[in-house]
Amino acid sequence: MSTESHTHRRTVAPEGLTCFEVAIKETELQVCASRDLTDLAEDLVVRARWELENFIRTHPYFRETLVPLDVPADAPGIVARMSEASRVARVGPMAAVAGAIAEYVARGLAELSPEVVVENGGDIYLMGKAERTVALWSGDAGLHGVGLKVRGGLQPVAVCTSSGAVGAEREARAADAVTVLARNGALADAVATALANRVREAADVERAVEAARHVHGVLGVLATVEGHVGAWGNVRLVSLADETAEREA
Repeated sequence: MSTESHTHRRTVAPEGLTCFEVAIKETELQVCASRDLTDLAEDLVVRARWELENFIRTHPYFRETLVPLDVPADAPGIVARMSEASRVARVGPMAAVAGAIAEYVARGLAELSPEVVVENGGDIYLMGKAERTVALWSGDAGLHGVGLKVRGGLQPVAVCTSSGAVGAEREARAADAVTVLARNGALADAVATALANRVREAADVERAVEAARHVHGVLGVLATVEGHVGAWGNVRLVSLADETAEREA
């Protein structure tokens, strides 16, 4: 679950797309699509939240637990995906909520837009064929001016970040940030959270990256702490200044 501030929108200038914001209760999204699909995006958020909130009413432990939790076979789809992601990552299911909702909305919008970008508090789900750049943000001590290039062939894909340097959990852990790529948004979110919980000093970076390599479904990982950086998989870093210069040329 991303701890990143909503003020740090991270998709860099999605060319050719119309961007708009959707806010329903605690869910605040920035959405980019081929046209303004605000009404549909709002409906999708309401639907996702309704499934989740109705389940929590009868299973309140789902929201409270910090460990994996099995759910009934007839649980709503978004609940089942969060539960499975939490089991793989060994965290509570709510650690997967931002990534799960981002994917839910993106897949719903993809029926009307071939290119979709949905950001939920720093966790992003990308669908389409266009190459996109995601800005990396990891607090004052972390990476600056750096983006993650996501090629079209890798999509659909989630890019989820959990950070100990940004947000309410910063005192509990030391990681500047851990970013995970996976086609499953809930999985990317849950694994990013789990790995950020492990990274407390520079020596932990490589161990976290190695752990991510062995999680089925993870396509790439980037971990940073105290100036130390570790990466594996589909991680291509670019200069945001260079990206801006190319667009303006």
